[in-house]
Amino acid sequence: MDTAFLTGQLFNGFSVASLYVLAAMGLALSFGLMRVINMAHGEILMLGSYIAYLTMLFVPGPAGILVAMVTAFVGAGLFGALLETTLVSKLTSRPLDTLLATWGVSLILQQAARDAFGATGVSVQAPAWLDGGLTIGTLQLPMARLFILLVAVLVLVGMAAILRYTRIGLLVRAVNQDRPTASAMGVNVRLVDCFIFSLGAGVAGLGGVVLALLGPVTPNVGQSYIVTAFLVVILGGLGSLAGTTYAALMIGLFMALSQIVVDVSFAQVLTLLFVILFLQFRPQGVIAVKSRALDTE
Repeated sequence: MDTAFLTGQLFNGFSVASLYVLAAMGLALSFGLMRVINMAHGEILMLGSYIAYLTMLFVPGPAGILVAMVTAFVGAGLFGALLETTLVSKLTSRPLDTLLATWGVSLILQQAARDAFGATGVSVQAPAWLDGGLTIGTLQLPMARLFILLVAVLVLVGMAAILRYTRIGLLVRAVNQDRPTASAMGVNVRLVDCFIFSLGAGVAGLGGVVLALLGPVTPNVGQSYIVTAFLVVILGGLGSLAGTTYAALMIGLFMALSQIVVDVSFAQVLTLLFVILFLQFRPQGVIAVKSRALDTE
């Protein structure tokens, strides 16, 4: 087998994994802390893509994509806070109702995007500094893919720093481990829930920006990634950010390497079978999360 081709597939695997990390991070946060399955998460990705499109209309030039990332993070985060405050917080004790309600929100957002931007989609023009690629021997690595990898790494480092070194991160870890005790000790669990849900939505907004660099933005763009994002969260271990990262790498690399011998569609089937078999032998996922919130379910 050609070494350059194999290396290219490995790079594609890491690149796809970085997208899955950005798409799945918010789901892992909200489910791990609140036990909420947010079916509108894919549409938050879509929202980030459209915010990037609008931002780059008003801020053209090399810095447009960086401004778009900030506005998408803030805009998606504010939408997440609104969704959590007005809907999710009212239904946290009824998981099935939460699932159905957020699915309804996803349908509303998809139709709103069709009405506002049309069903055919819009294109986000990547800045010139993301054109071309980095050549290593006979292998050329696209700059856009390298940029997505860099964004994913920075997001992971930032999330780890927030959860480990800040006061709000300490409160999040306390609520995640034992919600009733944290509440009894004076922690405002409602504020922690809102923060973590909006933070996850903001990360999804960033994911939407990088998705917009790879293809046209359509009302259904989030749906192409949301199923795999759920698989990543389940495989990683519910609520574990490290597990989510490892699971994204496993799925991304497995899918890329399987495409060496089969086509894309069959590679997705094999990936699903891989996840099912893995969970048969390790049902708790890559990393088992110990939490009173999970034990009491």
